[in-house]
Amino acid sequence: MIRVRQVRSGVGRPRRQREVLRSLGLRRIRHEVEREDTPAVRGMVAKISHLVEIVEETS
Repeated sequence: MIRVRQVRSGVGRPRRQREVLRSLGLRRIRHEVEREDTPAVRGMVAKISHLVEIVEETS
């Protein structure tokens, strides 16, 4: 599992990038979601890497 946090707004971004944010389940800045670590999810994160960050688990 990977945890993804939105750090920048989707406002003013191309529609495809906003759709990727939505498909990951991200709704607002500082919103975090946990997703299965699959190549598809990694590809979505790579597509909007300037809007999100991967949160490292500290345990």
